[in-house]
Parts: sequence; C-alpha cells; structure tokens
Amino acid sequence: MKGRVYLDHNATTPLRPEARAAMVAAMDVPGNPSSVHAEGRAAKGLLERARAQVAALVGCAPNQVIFTGSATEAAALAVAQKARHGGVFAALPTEHDCLRVWSEVDLPALVDAQGALSDAAVEEVSDRLTQSAGEAGRAAGALVAISAANSETGVMMPEGCVVPDRFGQGARADTHACAVVCDITQVAGKVPVRFGPQGRPSYMILSAHKLGGPKGVGALINFTPDDPRAMIRGGGQEMGQRSGTENIVGIAGFGAAAEAAQRDLAAGRWEKIAELRKILENALAAAAKTTIFVGKEATRLPNTSCFATPGWKGEAQVIQMDLAGFAVSAGSACSSGKVRASTVLQAMGYDDETAACAIRVSLGLETTQEDVLRFAEAWLKREQKFRARAA
Repeated sequence: MKGRVYLDHNATTPLRPEARAAMVAAMDVPGNPSSVHAEGRAAKGLLERARAQVAALVGCAPNQVIFTGSATEAAALAVAQKARHGGVFAALPTEHDCLRVWSEVDLPALVDAQGALSDAAVEEVSDRLTQSAGEAGRAAGALVAISAANSETGVMMPEGCVVPDRFGQGARADTHACAVVCDITQVAGKVPVRFGPQGRPSYMILSAHKLGGPKGVGALINFTPDDPRAMIRGGGQEMGQRSGTENIVGIAGFGAAAEAAQRDLAAGRWEKIAELRKILENALAAAAKTTIFVGKEATRLPNTSCFATPGWKGEAQVIQMDLAGFAVSAGSACSSGKVRASTVLQAMGYDDETAACAIRVSLGLETTQEDVLRFAEAWLKREQKFRARAA
C-alpha cells in the first residue's frame, strides 16, 4: 500500500533537515541572549546569525528583522503602528484573516476573476480611504494591507513585485500616499522577493513554518525609519520592539530554513514544481469539464492550484481525499479548522456556491510527478461519482 501524499504546503511545510539540525544544536546552548557572559554571547550569536539569514532571503538589513511568535503577531505589530500612517488601517477583502480582522474601512472587492488589481480599483481604495479620514477628522493617508501572493489562490502581484506599481506612494497626484504592510508569508522561499518601481513597503510579515522552519516563530520586517512601538513590553528584547526572551531554538531553525530556501531558489528548484502543477491541472481539466481553475491566467506561486467544481462542496472533497490518502485544504488553514465559503473567491466575483466548492492543492519541493498523477487519478474517480449522483 502506497503512503500518504502531503499536498498542503501553503498551510505548513515539513521541517527542513537544515532547520532540524540547527534547532538541535541550539538546544545545547544554555545561555540567555540578553546575558553578557560567554554563554549568553553564544546564544546571542545564534540569534544574530538567524537574523542575517532571514534578512538575506527577504532583501533587507539584519536590523530591520524583528522576530515574533508568528506572522499573525507580526501583522498585529504592524497594524499597531497605524497612528504614524494617518491613523487608519485597511485591508483588502482578499487578505488573510490575520490582517483583515483589523480593517477599519469597508473596502470594495478590488480584484477580477483572475485576482488582478485594476487602475480603477486602486483609485477606489484611495478615494475610500481619503473619505474615511475626512469623516473621522484624521490626517489623510492610511496603512493598507496588500499580500504579495494570496495564500488560497496563489495569485501574485503584477510582475511578481511585493508592492504593485499602481498603489500608494503617490499613485495619483490628487491623493495622499498609503503606507503598505505586505504579507510575504507565501512568497518567501518560493519566489525571489522583488520590489517594484514604487519601492519597498513600510512593513512585511512572514512565518518560519511556511518555508521549512518550525511552527511558532515569525518576523516583522520594518522598512520605515522609525522603530515600531512595542506591543509587548518588559525586558526590551528585539531592540526594544518585542519584549520577552527570544525563542532561540525556533529562531535558529527559522534562520537555517531561510538560508536553505535561498539556495533552492538559486538552484531553480521551484521551476520544476511549477511544471508539476501544470501536469496536475492539465490532467484534471482534461476530464473534469465543469471545474474552474482560479487565477490560471494570472501570475501565480509555482506550487499553488485552487480549483472549484460547482455543487461539490470543498469540505466534502477534503474529507474524501483525506480518506484516500491525500492532504489538501479548502481555503486558508489558519481558521481553527473552520471550513466555509471562501471570502477570497467571493471578493474575486465568484458566486457563493462556487466559493464554497473550492479546494487548494499546494505542492512542495519533495512532491513528485507520481504524487500529482496519483492525486489526479483519485480525485477524478470521486469527481466522476459526484457527477453521477448529481445527474
């Protein structure tokens, strides 16, 4: 009997051997990185090495990396800086819950069926934020969340840039620039982090367990000239920006995973995964004529396929494929196991039924052609049964 196939890498990735080795080694370092003795300096050395490794992966200076307990905490820390950026925070309806939950402005659905932002949508955002600032008596401007790549669909910003050319930074002469907090959680380690002509965002967030590091450690990247005001206060760790003794074991694993991910990018390993995704989608599309492949014509992450078969609930598909030995998901996996209609697909213009019938298959570096073909065969067998019952 063949073993299970894990196809949910956007939820979390298997721990890289390099990360595991770095974590085991860090467990034998007894010192506190805030201590000045030799043992403390050794722990501090591990911390700063990891900071440099993460910085190298995402294109920033080491002192711009602030380690947190997760990308969710990093998002909250970024949002807490909104007073410096006009006093209001807004997230597009396609953003991850860790950012969307903080949104204070009801922004319209701004993406088309391929997940692309239009010029008209950018103007709509600017107008809505300017109006909100005026009604509240705040200075114009805002902190806005824009993902570099959507975690459910894999759709990336135009030309793969972190900040879209047409948003913020004076995108229109008659509007005020918006500061941007960019979620690079899915981009980091899969594609190079690139900055477009509009420059860098104000903040970026990422998480170790999305790129082969351990769970429970993330980072905020601060590109602003000011140190973020800490939410967690006390000992003044992380350069005074996030108090609490650092998780040296987890951070060491984060750094090692980031360094390994950078090597994989340089070696072009994800290009091969994009080919496997193409093989998978072609196999499914050839037989499942009613299935919709979300964002297929857009620039996407190399490993992500989101598809919906109207009438066949995503939750049912996930359960059936789990029983068949395949781990996939229905949308984001960060909502405490909840399975519901995808708000991302709804924002892209899909109806409620279609949005409730989507699943996400996300491949990893260890995924093989045999894996994707086995999945396609198993899924199509169940899709055929679904169509027979629905007839």
